[in-house]
Amino acid sequence: MNVRAQQVNEAVQISVPALVRLNRHGASVPLRAGRIAARQSGDYQSPFKGRGMEFDESRPYQPGDDIRNIDWRVTARTGRPHTKMFREERERPVFLWVDFRGPMFFATRGCYKSVLAAQLASLLAWSAAQQGDRVGAVIFSEDEHHEIKPQRGKAAVLQFIRRMVEHPAWRGDREPKGNGDSGGRALARLRRVARPGSLVFLLSDFRDLDERAESQLVRLGRSTDLVMVMLHDPLERDLPPPGQYPLSNGRDEFLLDTFNTAVVGRYRERFVERSGRLELLARRNGMHFILCGTHEDPLAVLQAGLNVPRGR
Repeated sequence: MNVRAQQVNEAVQISVPALVRLNRHGASVPLRAGRIAARQSGDYQSPFKGRGMEFDESRPYQPGDDIRNIDWRVTARTGRPHTKMFREERERPVFLWVDFRGPMFFATRGCYKSVLAAQLASLLAWSAAQQGDRVGAVIFSEDEHHEIKPQRGKAAVLQFIRRMVEHPAWRGDREPKGNGDSGGRALARLRRVARPGSLVFLLSDFRDLDERAESQLVRLGRSTDLVMVMLHDPLERDLPPPGQYPLSNGRDEFLLDTFNTAVVGRYRERFVERSGRLELLARRNGMHFILCGTHEDPLAVLQAGLNVPRGR
């Protein structure tokens, strides 16, 4: 395969070797608590909550202890109030929520949104593994949901990469067999498996995000560090220069007329409104929001979006 053909193939398809090669950039995306700040309106600092806490032991209650941590079972058994003691987990679960629904298999520049999602997810997975955190995932399309329990080490990342590459969405038939899913069910599944204190990355174009899904997001963000990475193609933000462009989805054809400035303006407004609504949702609920185009370098976008200091 010549270089040009390989570039085209990598723009529309993922492979294990290509995603494994991203291992060398894992250290360039540190995910430690306190090292990452939200780049939101006002540019205020919003460090991640950090690693989760796990139960260690119970001891007799002392004045000043938080009554919410009272161990009622031990208290009932001994007749004396006892307090639960917690210790910081040695590793923090990092969950990757990867959208492989039909609209993600689109791009006019760079690579498919689905390819970009896989690249971003692999970078984050390698980073998590290199810093000793466990990696878990929910990979989904309209009809297929795959959950990966958090595991530690290189083998866990390789398993995750293989599950992405082998996902049925890459086989070509992306027509939903049922009613499809706005992402709400996939978010509900993530809520069930993501423990409090987890670091969660959502990699999607967030198309058709309804009120039910937004409610799931808010609930998830209350107990985890949540990062929404909205993927988009430049054509989804701005229509091409004035002209008439024949388009096809493989079955139907139509003509896109961009001489009409009012149509062009309304088109951009819809994108700004959609991305702005997500960013506002993130800001109001202590989440992080990153916008990433298919024509952009995923590593550079992550570093900028997570406020990684220059020179790393």
